[in-house]
Amino acid sequence: MMSNERPRLLWLSIAMLSVPCLAADFFPTQVRREAFLKALAQQDQNYDASVQMLRTPYSSPGYHTTLKGGFVHRTRETLEYAVALLDSGDADRLARAEQILDRVIALQDQDPNSLTYGIWSWFLEEPLDRMSPPDWNWADFCGTQLLQVAIDHMDRLSPDLQPKVKDSILHAARSIVRRNVGPGYTNIALMGTYVTLVAGERFGVQDMSDYGRQRLRRFYDYTREKGSFTEYNSPTYTLVAIEEISRMRQHVRDPQSQAVLKDLNVFAWRHLARRFHPPTKQWAGPHSRSYSSLLRPTVLAAIQRATAGQVRFLPEAEAWESLDAHRLKLDCPSELFNYFTTLIGPRVEVETFERTAPNEHDVVGTTYLHPSFTLASVNIGDFWNQRRPLVAYWTTPNGPAAMRLRCLHDDYDYSSASLFAVQDRTDILGAVLFATDRGDTHISLDKIPSATITAKDLRLRLQFEGSVSDLTIPAHPRLDEPIPFASGPIEGTWSIHSAQFGGLHPTLETGRQQNEAWIDLVLYHGPARQFNFGRIAEAAIVFSLSLASSTGAPGKTVSSAYMSIATEMVVAGIESPRHTWFLQRSNNEPLSLTIPTKPLPTKAQKAAAAAKLGVINPWKPTY
Repeated sequence: MMSNERPRLLWLSIAMLSVPCLAADFFPTQVRREAFLKALAQQDQNYDASVQMLRTPYSSPGYHTTLKGGFVHRTRETLEYAVALLDSGDADRLARAEQILDRVIALQDQDPNSLTYGIWSWFLEEPLDRMSPPDWNWADFCGTQLLQVAIDHMDRLSPDLQPKVKDSILHAARSIVRRNVGPGYTNIALMGTYVTLVAGERFGVQDMSDYGRQRLRRFYDYTREKGSFTEYNSPTYTLVAIEEISRMRQHVRDPQSQAVLKDLNVFAWRHLARRFHPPTKQWAGPHSRSYSSLLRPTVLAAIQRATAGQVRFLPEAEAWESLDAHRLKLDCPSELFNYFTTLIGPRVEVETFERTAPNEHDVVGTTYLHPSFTLASVNIGDFWNQRRPLVAYWTTPNGPAAMRLRCLHDDYDYSSASLFAVQDRTDILGAVLFATDRGDTHISLDKIPSATITAKDLRLRLQFEGSVSDLTIPAHPRLDEPIPFASGPIEGTWSIHSAQFGGLHPTLETGRQQNEAWIDLVLYHGPARQFNFGRIAEAAIVFSLSLASSTGAPGKTVSSAYMSIATEMVVAGIESPRHTWFLQRSNNEPLSLTIPTKPLPTKAQKAAAAAKLGVINPWKPTY
């Protein structure tokens, strides 16, 4: 055993001594370097030397692209790979990185007179003029990666490549300035600030760095005024925001901007920490944008790295197995560490994600965190496939499980369905309504013409996923009875109090497959037919949802719901029947929800809705 160990240790010592100073700065320990090299080796397998790009199976979120399958060469991911090749400090990898940079930079639209100036297409196989539509965010994403090259590796590049990298960054930055995205688009607002501010400082472009500083201040003031990030509580994009704030803290030279960034960093980490649920190691909802219901290990790894290892979820090698973890100097304030390790007892977090005018509803998230589970909802939301407006988590003996509410049009999340809800700890009273002015698969990219869709299937789904093999649900639920379910340490009840949909007669059904199960309220299933929401007189589903710990705390409540006609039939000139629903609970104050039952434009729908928790307006919190 000893004779085998000595050669290995000798090889490691030689390897560490032979690593260039640059790589040593990136990787202070051999464990971290080996973790990085493992991630890099996985991408090496995807490298296609014939086109100097990464080749991977096609996948997409379902918009921006018209491609359907096969293999593709991705621009953004290929640039990330090029940065990692350079970060390795390996002279043999330099040539490949240079080939990639030369190839991908050539794919950028560098014509200032072009509508797509400064951006790239997602895939080599689909040029910008074939995308539907092009994604202007690629100036931000790709520009960020090229800046990593310029900041740390420019002097290693060949003399003819260096000006190409600089020019490409400036084209991307000018595209960002031209687009001038508002501060409400959280991750892109920050990423574009990084590109413009740092590029302006590094390359001596005064008007660009001035723009970046002003944009950062505008984002800071806007976020503080609104109360939170517009892309609130997103396991994907809150982390992106933290990463871009961290990049700016590393690379921005302006002292006044650094003071703003320090405050933003604390703000962002507090936003995350308040909803972390230690018993399940899940990021509790509600989520404005999320690509998976269960938390990905990369997020746990980022939290661990940001706490200097004081919070440990993974072995060190797993926490650092990444192409860019070494670049992201994440810094979680130490006073927040306990949020990631301890939940002594039940706690409620209420946060105003968007403060509005006094006569309008705020956007408010309510999160109940209990040692056995967490349940969360947003008061006003929609069912775009990246949303998690109502979501719960718990842990079974086989691992974590999640529950969320979805609205499906032909098996895909329907973005024109809206959620209105009021939550008090373990109880939610909610309504699903239908807007007439949004999109189908996306809230804005595929606007529905004349508020009319063609559908073979429309349904509301209470979906369970993850470790749900022990989940019990009724085989044949009835609309006129509460629907019980149980899994691991939790038990719950979903009750449909009213299901009006264009005169149809909705039904209930349940199903299972692999790690999923569901309870569906089927609004329509049959031959393809048109639904004109502008002409449908009534389309509203009213429900209540309650969770409890099966171990006995918190105590179960007996609830009943009833409806009355709203006192004011017309609000702000909006002509629609308005119903007020009350959820009466033993030992707790009643919840009430007022809704318009006719499909309306989004703004009118919000104006016609209201809620109460007892006598309090929970959609305009004062706490």
